[in-house]
Amino acid sequence: MTDWYSRPVLFVADIERSVAFYRGQLGFREDWRYDEGGERMIVQVSRQECELILSSQWPDKVGGGLVFVSLDLDLLSATRAEFERRGVEVTDGHWGYPLMIVTDPDGNQLYFPYPADDQTAV
Repeated sequence: MTDWYSRPVLFVADIERSVAFYRGQLGFREDWRYDEGGERMIVQVSRQECELILSSQWPDKVGGGLVFVSLDLDLLSATRAEFERRGVEVTDGHWGYPLMIVTDPDGNQLYFPYPADDQTAV
C-alpha cells in the first residue's frame, strides 16, 4: 500500500450499545468485528468513506475521542435532518467556525464543520 490509510479508534464501555447507536442512530454499517474469549472487543463501522473502529479493550480510555467529519453544506444539512429524525441529539458549537456536534453514549464526539461561507449556523 503506497497511500496512507487511517481510521480513528473510539474507546467505548459497552460495545453492543455503541454499535447499536452508530448503526441505528447514525446510519453506519458494521464492517467487521473481533471477539476474544467469547467476548466482543472491537467492531469497525462505516458510513460512506468514514470508517471508525469501536473498542472496549481499554476501559480507562472511554469517552475522550473526537472525530472531525467534513461534508458539503447540502449533505451536512441533510445529515443533520436525518440525525434529528432518528432522535439523535444534535448540538451547535464553535471551534474557530460553526460546528454541528453529535456525542455518542460514551462521550466521544463527532464534529461536523459548516463551510466558512455559510452564515446560517451558530
